[in-house]
Amino acid sequence: MTTDVCGCDENTRASGMSRRGVLGRALTAGATGALAGLASEGLATRLAFAATPAYAGDVLVVLSLRGGFDGLSAVVPHGDPAYYQARPTIGVPKAQLLAGDSMFGLHPALAPLLPLWQGGRLAAVHAVGQPNPTRSHFAAMEEMERAAAGTSIRTGWLDRMLGVTGGSNPFQAVAVGASMAPRAMAGPVPDLGLRSIDSFALAGEGTKRPMAATIRALYDGVPEALAAPARAAGDALRTAGALRATAYAPANGASYPATPLGNALRDVARLIKGGVGLMAAGVDFGDWDMHEGLGTAVAGQRMYEHLSELAKALAAFATDLGPAGLAGVTLLTLSEFGRRVQENGNRGTDHGHGNAMLLLGGGVKGGTVYGGWPGLAPPHLVAGDLAATTDYRAVIGEVLVKRCGVSRLGEIFPGVAPASYGVVTARA
Repeated sequence: MTTDVCGCDENTRASGMSRRGVLGRALTAGATGALAGLASEGLATRLAFAATPAYAGDVLVVLSLRGGFDGLSAVVPHGDPAYYQARPTIGVPKAQLLAGDSMFGLHPALAPLLPLWQGGRLAAVHAVGQPNPTRSHFAAMEEMERAAAGTSIRTGWLDRMLGVTGGSNPFQAVAVGASMAPRAMAGPVPDLGLRSIDSFALAGEGTKRPMAATIRALYDGVPEALAAPARAAGDALRTAGALRATAYAPANGASYPATPLGNALRDVARLIKGGVGLMAAGVDFGDWDMHEGLGTAVAGQRMYEHLSELAKALAAFATDLGPAGLAGVTLLTLSEFGRRVQENGNRGTDHGHGNAMLLLGGGVKGGTVYGGWPGLAPPHLVAGDLAATTDYRAVIGEVLVKRCGVSRLGEIFPGVAPASYGVVTARA
């Protein structure tokens, strides 16, 4: 899956510059970014990794909506009259909204998620943002994934989370759909990037070129500091091979869309069910930078189709896991910034600030929109943007504390207290 695919040249450059090499200090990858499921002699018939014994929290799935997600189109504040004044062309009519209350309603393209919303497993938090807003894709993405504003910390927040929760194997944190892990995983804790489970292959491996076996032999008997990365690579290959040995069939009649996002979430579900020790997964879904042609809320229009793709993939993921599987999973969406309130002359929206997050999972108290709504009237805006009344890290913090068993949140998000919205229940 590509990372950022949107209309800004600056965002295109940022997508390449904000990615690092796969696997941190644990594994190495070739120029293609591929380490693979091993199909050679000695393929393990069991998984090489197991869950970290000390970890009993949810699998955290971070879905990055790269390019600047328009939360005002997805979770529409129809009860704020300034919304329709600012968006006379692209505003979603109240009559078309789903699950509406006195203030908010969902875009009609999110219809596949309506059962999850009504069943209390999907929620939104509106008017979230970063403490130091910027309209630069590059700078905003870097800060969102570092998540330590005002400090000199250079690691990513997911890496720090894994350090606090005690993860120790490469399959504990996996960026699925891309060969390079996101900036949020940057740091000393092992992680893994793979485009797909079925294509996870060591470059050049074959019956006449047993490269994996050669690597194992090469590092046999060397000091542990040198042998550990090679051993971890071999274990990762065997684990992926064991997963691939049995064809995967989604459960409960789930039907994933044949898209990069659908394929990535399908593989996340496969990893969760496979018991590889997954603690956190990252998935990217780009092309949200809709400066022009955002469209009206009908099928065939740009925003409608993109939200529809998102909704179908998320609905399939939840169906595939089923209630029992979803009980141990929390998925949340992030985007580097929201969009300006006022539509532009090209019937699109430019870079803004405040945004909406979606949360899906068995522990989510769904069916509602959380957060302090600042209003869209001009006096309430910040340089024409929706004001952010909630730090996005506080929302994640509530999830980490209640669902992932994190007791030292300050080591992940310095100076940030968890939100108290009650968007998730405490894990038993």
